Formats: sequence, structure tokens, C-alpha cells
Amino acid sequence: MIKTTAPYAALLLRVSLGILFLAHVGLKLFVFTVPGFVGYFASMGLPAITAYAVIALELFGGLALVLGIYASWVALPLAVEMLGTIVLAHGHNGWLFTNAGGGWEYPAFWMIALLALYLLGDGAMALKPARSS
Repeated sequence: MIKTTAPYAALLLRVSLGILFLAHVGLKLFVFTVPGFVGYFASMGLPAITAYAVIALELFGGLALVLGIYASWVALPLAVEMLGTIVLAHGHNGWLFTNAGGGWEYPAFWMIALLALYLLGDGAMALKPARSS
């Protein structure tokens, strides 16, 4: 049974992660706004180009995950982004994401889910699988 259902588990994980990233980039664009997000990165001492790169990674990465376009490989840079989020933005706020400024539990879970997707592969219904199963 596992052999026959694993591709659908990967599909569910892949699409869910993709939708989460699209919602996350929507938060940056429509709630924080691009200038606000760039300003937040500047407050951490990061160049503006880094903020734009994160927005692009989440937008195109989220789409690639939903559609299944090299999704297992796309999961890796997104996992690295989550690690950066932990180190640069949320790590000093403590474990719980409900802490002021958001803790690092949610980005850590997100990173682990992305690594699991990488290990599982693209799953069922991928438009352009990164590797054959």
C-alpha cells in the first residue's frame, strides 16, 4: 500500500507547501508591502536585493511546488530560506511562533516538511518531475 500511496502523499505535501508559500508571499506584498518588507530586511542589515530575492523565491517556488515543476529540487532553496528565517528573523524570539515577533517552531517545521518533500520526490501529477521515481 505504501508504494502505491506515497506519490499521492508527496502530491498533498507539495501542493500544501506551495499554497503556503503563495500565501506567505501575498502577506509580504499586500500586508507588509514591498517597501515595508525591504525596510524590515534593512533593519536586519541585509541589502534590499535580498528582500526582492526572497519574494521571487517564494512566488516562483510556490508556483513550482503547486504545479510540480522540478518541485523536489525547488524545495531545497526554500528550506534554506526557512533556515535563514530562523537564524536572522525568528530564532531570537524563542521557540513558540506565538511569541512576540514569532518564534522559530513554525519555520523549523516548514523547513523539515520541505526536506521531506525533497526526499520523497515530486509525487503524483507533477508537470515536470525533477527526477524519475
